[in-house]
Amino acid sequence: MDHVFELVIGDKNYSSWSMRPWLLLHHLDTPFDEVPVRLRREDSRQNILAHSPSGKVPALKWSGTTVWDTLAIAELLAELFPDAELWPDDPVQRARARAVAAEMHSGFASLRDQLPMDCISTIVCRDLGLQTAHDILRIVEVWMDCLEAGSDGGFLFSRFGIADAMYAPVVSRFKTYAIDLSDFGDDGRCAEYCRTVLGNDSVKAWFEGARLEMTDRS
Repeated sequence: MDHVFELVIGDKNYSSWSMRPWLLLHHLDTPFDEVPVRLRREDSRQNILAHSPSGKVPALKWSGTTVWDTLAIAELLAELFPDAELWPDDPVQRARARAVAAEMHSGFASLRDQLPMDCISTIVCRDLGLQTAHDILRIVEVWMDCLEAGSDGGFLFSRFGIADAMYAPVVSRFKTYAIDLSDFGDDGRCAEYCRTVLGNDSVKAWFEGARLEMTDRS
């Protein structure tokens, strides 16, 4: 079956949820059409509802249906492209990867609120709230646990996959706000992981898209 994808996304500079499936599609090197919707405007929700029943981005249109949840989109792509191993092949590692991806999907609300994604900026954050600090501590714990379990390719489960796509916007936030992960128990592996993610071709392409968008609007 030919895979004809249409991905509805918000602003690349701001939409962390849009970033995740976009990275996966770009990583798969499969053609897809971007449908950008401007966020933070009075008509944003109305424009999104024209594509997504949830009124939120992202949404993936494929084979006559619309998938409007980031993790559901990721699962679909894993099913359609099994050779890409977006989840680890080993069942134990696959279960771990699903757990850490789901934790990102449903958690870390304080970090999201206090450190909103802004790919192209550098912002000084002098006073992290207690819950945000707890969120960062937990993320460092998750990453170190994954990296200690035998990741030999620089990513959480050796090769770039869904777990990395889920945490890529967090890496972006840590860069934007200059978070020193050694203050949160990192022994250097998490900082190196961030450098690996930021050096990934798909992540670099997203950042470049964010820069171009913001330049066009200046």
